[in-house]
Amino acid sequence: MKIKQEKIDEELATILRKKRKKSHKSQWEVADEAGIDRSYLSEIECGKVSVSIAIARKIAKALNTSLSRMIKEVENNLPK
Repeated sequence: MKIKQEKIDEELATILRKKRKKSHKSQWEVADEAGIDRSYLSEIECGKVSVSIAIARKIAKALNTSLSRMIKEVENNLPK
């Protein structure tokens, strides 16, 4: 089964948003720690843009998790 990029972006967005809220951090805090603009993080969390691995890694670090853990969660939520 071929999975569209948009679905992957949506799943990553959902996971990032949940992890950020669970960590009790604002978008401003996470964006600052990740070295990205807050509006860019907002677009990522809304699934409006695809994120590079490098940026996803920075965001994961800001959320005190690993990129591999986030990717695994995305994979687990995608249709089989």
